[in-house]
Amino acid sequence: MKRMLFAGALLLAATGTTLAADLPPSMPPPPPPRAPAAYVPVVQPQYNWGGIYIGINGGYGFGNSAWTPSTAAGPLTAPGSFNINGALVGGTLGANFQAGAFVFGIEGDGDWSNIKGSVAGTTPATCLGAPGATACTYQTSNDWLATLRARAGVAWDRVLIYATGGGAGGDVKTNWTVTATSALAGASSSSTEFGWAAGGGIEFAITDNVTAKVEYLYVDLQNASFSCAAGGCQAAAVTAPVSFTTSLVRAGLNLKFNPF
Repeated sequence: MKRMLFAGALLLAATGTTLAADLPPSMPPPPPPRAPAAYVPVVQPQYNWGGIYIGINGGYGFGNSAWTPSTAAGPLTAPGSFNINGALVGGTLGANFQAGAFVFGIEGDGDWSNIKGSVAGTTPATCLGAPGATACTYQTSNDWLATLRARAGVAWDRVLIYATGGGAGGDVKTNWTVTATSALAGASSSSTEFGWAAGGGIEFAITDNVTAKVEYLYVDLQNASFSCAAGGCQAAAVTAPVSFTTSLVRAGLNLKFNPF
Protein backbone atom coordinates (compact mmCIF):
# COMPACT_ATOMS: atom_id res chain seq x y z
CA MET A 1 0.00 0.00 0.00
CA LYS A 2 2.77 2.39 0.87
CA ARG A 3 4.44 1.52 -2.37
CA MET A 4 1.31 2.43 -4.30
CA LEU A 5 0.94 5.78 -2.56
CA PHE A 6 4.57 6.63 -3.19
CA ALA A 7 4.28 5.76 -6.88
CA GLY A 8 1.14 7.90 -7.19
CA ALA A 9 2.89 10.89 -5.65
CA LEU A 10 5.79 10.53 -8.07
CA LEU A 11 3.37 10.37 -11.01
CA LEU A 12 1.49 13.47 -9.87
CA ALA A 13 4.71 15.46 -9.45
CA ALA A 14 5.92 14.45 -12.90
CA THR A 15 2.59 15.42 -14.48
CA GLY A 16 2.67 18.91 -12.82
CA THR A 17 6.20 19.53 -14.06
CA THR A 18 5.20 18.59 -17.62
CA LEU A 19 2.15 20.88 -17.54
CA ALA A 20 4.21 23.77 -16.21
CA ALA A 21 6.70 23.30 -19.05
CA ASP A 22 3.86 23.46 -21.60
CA LEU A 23 2.54 26.84 -20.34
CA PRO A 24 3.42 29.95 -22.52
CA PRO A 25 6.16 32.21 -21.18
CA SER A 26 5.00 35.18 -19.14
CA MET A 27 4.73 38.59 -20.96
CA PRO A 28 7.46 41.14 -20.19
CA PRO A 29 6.34 44.27 -18.29
CA PRO A 30 5.17 47.19 -20.48
CA PRO A 31 7.75 49.95 -21.17
CA PRO A 32 7.42 53.18 -19.21
CA PRO A 33 5.32 55.88 -20.96
CA ARG A 34 7.22 58.29 -23.21
CA ALA A 35 7.32 61.99 -22.40
CA PRO A 36 5.32 64.06 -24.97
CA ALA A 37 7.43 65.79 -27.65
CA ALA A 38 8.04 69.50 -27.07
CA TYR A 39 5.79 71.77 -29.24
CA VAL A 40 7.76 73.79 -31.78
CA PRO A 41 5.60 76.60 -33.24
CA VAL A 42 5.77 77.19 -37.01
CA VAL A 43 7.14 80.68 -37.69
CA GLN A 44 6.00 82.20 -40.96
CA PRO A 45 8.67 84.26 -42.76
CA GLN A 46 8.14 88.03 -42.71
CA TYR A 47 7.31 89.73 -45.99
CA ASN A 48 10.32 91.33 -47.68
CA TRP A 49 9.56 94.79 -49.14
CA GLY A 50 12.95 95.06 -50.83
CA GLY A 51 13.13 95.05 -54.61
CA ILE A 52 12.37 96.99 -57.78
CA TYR A 53 8.77 97.59 -58.77
CA ILE A 54 6.69 99.09 -61.57
CA GLY A 55 3.05 100.01 -61.47
CA ILE A 56 0.12 102.20 -62.35
CA ASN A 57 -1.56 104.94 -60.34
CA GLY A 58 -4.59 107.14 -60.63
CA GLY A 59 -6.59 109.57 -58.58
CA TYR A 60 -7.82 113.10 -58.18
CA GLY A 61 -6.21 116.46 -57.56
CA PHE A 62 -7.70 119.55 -55.96
CA GLY A 63 -6.08 122.86 -55.03
CA ASN A 64 -5.92 126.47 -56.06
CA SER A 65 -4.25 128.98 -58.34
CA ALA A 66 -3.81 132.72 -57.97
CA TRP A 67 -2.76 135.41 -60.45
CA THR A 68 -0.96 138.62 -59.42
CA PRO A 69 -1.06 140.75 -62.59
CA SER A 70 0.89 143.97 -63.07
CA THR A 71 2.15 146.36 -65.70
CA ALA A 72 5.30 148.43 -65.71
CA ALA A 73 3.30 151.06 -63.85
CA GLY A 74 2.32 148.76 -61.01
CA PRO A 75 -0.02 145.96 -59.83
CA LEU A 76 -3.48 145.37 -61.23
CA THR A 77 -6.63 144.04 -59.61
CA ALA A 78 -7.43 140.34 -60.13
CA PRO A 79 -10.26 138.11 -58.87
CA GLY A 80 -7.84 136.37 -56.48
CA SER A 81 -7.32 132.69 -55.76
CA PHE A 82 -9.63 130.16 -57.42
CA ASN A 83 -10.10 126.40 -57.28
CA ILE A 84 -8.46 123.92 -59.61
CA ASN A 85 -9.26 120.20 -59.75
CA GLY A 86 -9.31 117.15 -61.99
CA ALA A 87 -8.31 113.54 -62.51
CA LEU A 88 -4.86 112.12 -63.25
CA VAL A 89 -3.49 108.71 -64.20
CA GLY A 90 -0.03 107.37 -65.01
CA GLY A 91 2.84 105.02 -64.24
CA THR A 92 5.21 104.40 -61.33
CA LEU A 93 8.79 103.09 -61.02
CA GLY A 94 10.59 102.58 -57.72
CA ALA A 95 12.91 100.55 -55.53
CA ASN A 96 12.89 99.62 -51.83
CA PHE A 97 15.50 98.40 -49.37
CA GLN A 98 14.45 96.85 -46.06
CA ALA A 99 16.45 96.79 -42.82
CA GLY A 100 14.51 95.06 -40.06
CA ALA A 101 11.12 96.71 -39.82
CA PHE A 102 12.32 99.86 -41.63
CA VAL A 103 11.88 100.35 -45.38
CA PHE A 104 13.73 102.97 -47.42
CA GLY A 105 13.34 103.67 -51.11
CA ILE A 106 13.02 106.02 -54.05
CA GLU A 107 9.99 106.40 -56.30
CA GLY A 108 9.21 108.29 -59.48
CA ASP A 109 5.95 108.71 -61.36
CA GLY A 110 4.62 110.47 -64.41
CA ASP A 111 0.91 111.22 -64.88
CA TRP A 112 -1.37 112.64 -67.50
CA SER A 113 -3.35 115.33 -65.70
CA ASN A 114 -6.61 117.16 -66.25
CA ILE A 115 -6.28 119.50 -63.27
CA LYS A 116 -7.64 122.92 -64.17
CA GLY A 117 -9.87 125.74 -63.04
CA SER A 118 -11.05 129.20 -63.94
CA VAL A 119 -12.58 132.34 -62.52
CA ALA A 120 -14.47 135.18 -64.14
CA GLY A 121 -13.83 138.90 -63.97
CA THR A 122 -16.89 141.15 -64.23
CA THR A 123 -15.49 144.68 -64.25
CA PRO A 124 -12.66 146.44 -66.10
CA ALA A 125 -10.74 146.45 -62.80
CA THR A 126 -10.99 142.65 -62.44
CA CYS A 127 -10.27 142.17 -66.16
CA LEU A 128 -6.65 143.39 -66.02
CA GLY A 129 -7.84 146.97 -66.17
CA ALA A 130 -8.78 146.55 -69.81
CA PRO A 131 -11.03 149.46 -70.93
CA GLY A 132 -14.60 148.34 -71.51
CA ALA A 133 -13.87 144.71 -70.50
CA THR A 134 -16.72 143.62 -68.25
CA ALA A 135 -16.56 139.87 -68.94
CA CYS A 136 -13.28 137.97 -68.90
CA THR A 137 -11.96 134.60 -67.77
CA TYR A 138 -8.72 133.57 -66.05
CA GLN A 139 -7.81 129.89 -66.44
CA THR A 140 -4.94 127.77 -65.09
CA SER A 141 -4.47 124.16 -66.22
CA ASN A 142 -2.02 121.28 -65.98
CA ASP A 143 -1.59 118.54 -68.61
CA TRP A 144 1.17 116.43 -67.03
CA LEU A 145 2.70 116.02 -63.62
CA ALA A 146 5.75 114.07 -62.44
CA THR A 147 7.47 113.55 -59.10
CA LEU A 148 10.74 111.98 -57.90
CA ARG A 149 10.66 111.29 -54.17
CA ALA A 150 12.40 109.47 -51.35
CA ARG A 151 10.28 107.13 -49.22
CA ALA A 152 10.80 105.94 -45.63
CA GLY A 153 8.44 103.81 -43.59
CA VAL A 154 7.79 101.08 -41.07
CA ALA A 155 6.54 97.62 -42.07
CA TRP A 156 4.34 95.25 -40.11
CA ASP A 157 4.79 92.14 -42.22
CA ARG A 158 2.57 92.84 -45.26
CA VAL A 159 1.55 96.38 -44.26
CA LEU A 160 3.81 99.39 -44.89
CA ILE A 161 3.14 102.92 -43.62
CA TYR A 162 5.43 105.52 -45.18
CA ALA A 163 6.25 109.20 -45.55
CA THR A 164 7.57 110.62 -48.81
CA GLY A 165 9.02 113.85 -50.18
CA GLY A 166 11.04 115.21 -53.08
CA GLY A 167 10.82 117.16 -56.30
CA ALA A 168 7.92 117.73 -58.69
CA GLY A 169 7.57 119.04 -62.21
CA GLY A 170 4.79 119.72 -64.67
CA ASP A 171 3.41 122.14 -67.19
CA VAL A 172 1.38 125.16 -66.11
CA LYS A 173 -0.84 126.70 -68.76
CA THR A 174 -2.45 130.11 -68.31
CA ASN A 175 -5.13 131.64 -70.47
CA TRP A 176 -6.93 135.00 -70.30
CA THR A 177 -9.86 135.77 -72.58
CA VAL A 178 -12.23 138.71 -72.76
CA THR A 179 -15.66 138.75 -74.40
CA ALA A 180 -16.89 142.29 -73.78
CA THR A 181 -14.93 143.85 -76.63
CA SER A 182 -13.36 142.55 -79.82
CA ALA A 183 -10.51 145.03 -79.57
CA LEU A 184 -8.62 142.77 -77.13
CA ALA A 185 -7.23 139.48 -78.31
CA GLY A 186 -6.45 137.91 -74.93
CA ALA A 187 -3.36 135.77 -74.41
CA SER A 188 -2.09 132.34 -73.35
CA SER A 189 1.16 131.15 -71.81
CA SER A 190 2.60 127.70 -71.15
CA SER A 191 5.77 126.64 -69.36
CA THR A 192 7.33 123.69 -67.58
CA GLU A 193 7.77 124.41 -63.89
CA PHE A 194 9.42 122.65 -60.98
CA GLY A 195 8.67 122.58 -57.29
CA TRP A 196 8.27 120.06 -54.51
CA ALA A 197 5.98 117.30 -53.31
CA ALA A 198 5.46 115.71 -49.88
CA GLY A 199 2.98 113.36 -48.27
CA GLY A 200 2.50 109.80 -47.10
CA GLY A 201 0.55 106.63 -47.58
CA ILE A 202 -0.15 103.03 -46.71
CA GLU A 203 0.73 100.01 -48.86
CA PHE A 204 -0.44 96.39 -48.65
CA ALA A 205 1.19 93.26 -50.07
CA ILE A 206 -1.61 91.33 -51.80
CA THR A 207 0.74 88.55 -52.95
CA ASP A 208 4.51 88.12 -52.80
CA ASN A 209 4.84 90.20 -55.97
CA VAL A 210 1.76 92.47 -56.07
CA THR A 211 1.16 95.41 -53.75
CA ALA A 212 -1.57 98.06 -53.56
CA LYS A 213 -1.31 101.53 -52.04
CA VAL A 214 -3.29 104.64 -51.19
CA GLU A 215 -1.38 107.90 -50.77
CA TYR A 216 -1.70 111.64 -50.35
CA LEU A 217 0.71 114.18 -51.92
CA TYR A 218 0.83 117.95 -51.69
CA VAL A 219 2.43 119.46 -54.81
CA ASP A 220 3.60 123.04 -55.30
CA LEU A 221 4.80 124.06 -58.78
CA GLN A 222 6.55 127.40 -58.48
CA ASN A 223 7.51 130.30 -60.74
CA ALA A 224 4.70 129.94 -63.29
CA SER A 225 3.65 133.15 -65.01
CA PHE A 226 1.32 134.75 -67.53
CA SER A 227 2.40 137.39 -70.02
CA CYS A 228 0.44 139.45 -72.48
CA ALA A 229 1.95 141.85 -74.99
CA ALA A 230 0.75 145.43 -75.33
CA GLY A 231 -2.58 145.53 -77.14
CA GLY A 232 -3.46 141.93 -76.24
CA CYS A 233 -4.91 142.64 -72.79
CA GLN A 234 -4.72 146.44 -72.58
CA ALA A 235 -2.57 149.24 -73.96
CA ALA A 236 0.42 148.19 -71.84
CA ALA A 237 2.05 144.78 -71.54
CA VAL A 238 0.79 142.69 -68.63
CA THR A 239 2.67 140.06 -66.62
CA ALA A 240 1.40 137.93 -63.75
CA PRO A 241 3.10 135.42 -61.46
CA VAL A 242 0.75 132.42 -61.21
CA SER A 243 0.66 129.96 -58.31
CA PHE A 244 -0.23 126.29 -58.73
CA THR A 245 -0.73 124.12 -55.65
CA THR A 246 -2.67 120.87 -55.52
CA SER A 247 -3.42 117.99 -53.18
CA LEU A 248 -3.37 114.57 -54.82
CA VAL A 249 -5.22 111.53 -53.53
CA ARG A 250 -4.11 108.49 -55.50
CA ALA A 251 -4.37 104.71 -55.50
CA GLY A 252 -1.77 102.47 -57.10
CA LEU A 253 -1.04 98.86 -58.00
CA ASN A 254 2.59 97.70 -58.21
CA LEU A 255 4.37 94.59 -59.52
CA LYS A 256 7.48 93.88 -57.42
CA PHE A 257 10.42 91.86 -58.65
CA ASN A 258 12.77 89.68 -56.57
CA PRO A 259 14.05 91.40 -53.41
CA PHE A 260 17.63 92.59 -53.12
